[in-house]
Amino acid sequence: MVFYSMLISALSQGMLYAPMALGVFVTFRILKTPDLTVDGSFVFGMTVCAAVTIAGHPVLGLFAGAAAGALAGFFTAFLQTKLKIEAILSGILVAAGLYTVNYAVLGGQSNLYLQYTTTNSVGAQVNEASPTIYKNFSALLSGIQSPYLDSNAQVFLLTGVIVVILVAALSVFFFTRPGMAVRATGDNEEMVRSSSINADLTRTAGVMLANALVALSGALLCEQQRYADLNCGSSMLVMGLASVIIGQVIFGDRGIVGGLISAAAGSLLYRIMIQAAYMIDMPSYAVKLLSTLIVVAALALPLLKKKLSGNKKGGDSL
Repeated sequence: MVFYSMLISALSQGMLYAPMALGVFVTFRILKTPDLTVDGSFVFGMTVCAAVTIAGHPVLGLFAGAAAGALAGFFTAFLQTKLKIEAILSGILVAAGLYTVNYAVLGGQSNLYLQYTTTNSVGAQVNEASPTIYKNFSALLSGIQSPYLDSNAQVFLLTGVIVVILVAALSVFFFTRPGMAVRATGDNEEMVRSSSINADLTRTAGVMLANALVALSGALLCEQQRYADLNCGSSMLVMGLASVIIGQVIFGDRGIVGGLISAAAGSLLYRIMIQAAYMIDMPSYAVKLLSTLIVVAALALPLLKKKLSGNKKGGDSL
């Protein structure tokens, strides 16, 4: 039972970050553009979701968070396409600017709990926890008594449904005319421009979509942990890259649909690795170093496989 609890905890966290992995996959694998807006747009989705959820609209909070991320992506793409600023620098500039925006959304404080002030039966003002999608989902399952359906399992189930819908929707979108135009822009932008397709528009759409997915991940995390924090975006890009690379290394390059599925699966595997690190009493401050080492190892693995395969063929020829 202890092992199950640790595993389901890792899987639930991995599922929460899966939309972010999908967003990173869109920019790095489909658009083939390094987008460093991720750390800022993740928190932007979280802060906007917190504000809307406190107002009593948890489902709308997810859509508002995703829309906030799309807006951040628009400004990043605007700097790239209209002002001709390098993609890496554009992402850094927008992420830096979003720090102030997020601070303002949180009301000038570094964190905000999902609670509102109300008056109780004796006339005193008290803080009441705001409803979230996970709280509402838990209420629906309140009649089911099972040790395997704890809070982490409920988060895994509900978020899993959302991620499956996202993967299915993206799989369909990238085979429509607009989706194929986005793919073509990533493959050969000059060819797209020569085909009378507005490459700036398709690139903007792709970057907006990617950051909307990243921000949605932040919104989901906000509702799961019941607070928004200004520092939650630290190392999100590394985490997203690790998920995408781990998925590709393990499942291989299987096209758009396979890539989307492997990115989501890579998020789950990444969190299991992190959970295993905590099991061996790794200090929390070493997790970022572990994340970096995982990315380096995943990037180096294909080259090692190629070299080993080449050495084996060389040996066989002798």
